[in-house]
Amino acid sequence: MAKSTKSLRRRVLAGESVRGTMLFESFSPGVAQIMKLAGCEYILYDMEHTGIGLETIKEQVAMCRGLGVAPMVRVPRGEYHFIARALDIGCHGVMVPMVNTADEARTVVEAMRYPPTGRRGAAFGFAHDDYEPGDPLAKMKAANARNLAIVQIETEHGLANVEEIAAVPGVDVLWLGHFDLTNFLGIPGEFDNPIYKKAVKRIAAAGHKHKKGLGFMAADPVVAKSMRRSGYNMIASGTDMGILMKGTAEIISAVK
Repeated sequence: MAKSTKSLRRRVLAGESVRGTMLFESFSPGVAQIMKLAGCEYILYDMEHTGIGLETIKEQVAMCRGLGVAPMVRVPRGEYHFIARALDIGCHGVMVPMVNTADEARTVVEAMRYPPTGRRGAAFGFAHDDYEPGDPLAKMKAANARNLAIVQIETEHGLANVEEIAAVPGVDVLWLGHFDLTNFLGIPGEFDNPIYKKAVKRIAAAGHKHKKGLGFMAADPVVAKSMRRSGYNMIASGTDMGILMKGTAEIISAVK
């Protein structure tokens, strides 16, 4: 089958299956190439729960350059200084946790897009445009078209407002934060609970209505297939700690 000529963002918005991984502890120089060989089209590096900073992310982004793997990052929160700086160091997308309202979603979009769509500050010939010279207008247009705005629906407030959040122009992906969502719904870790299952469907319906991508991090193939059947098309594997632990345990358990 011929490789699609659509950009990653266009494919996500079209509802096509786009596969990647979330990384929390794996930040060695070779990881991007390893994930590429594993079939990943993007890598989401986590800053929310890991303690790593933008210097580490910038190094990882550089390792992705030329591989055809889109580097993205989950920032700690939706403030401008997290979002714009993550883009300036070369990330092709930013995930913002705990987006609760349409106004918060608009703030995310504004920080991600150059004028007239948004309010992102301009600096060219930097990491985000591969240090290349060129026409600023063309660079701004290309960046606005490339970079994915991913908002996480993972609180009871975000769920209650998911239809309004999905309607915000410039929001590209609704990402279900499954564990936090169960926490805030009062059913921690109860992924078979009808309340959670109803929430999964509600988020998917909002995404489909407004032609947004739908994201989810799956811990195993069974969950990944189930969520894909539910309409979630931007699937990530994770966590890297759990995958490493499970693979190692399977091997050494054979010699106990």
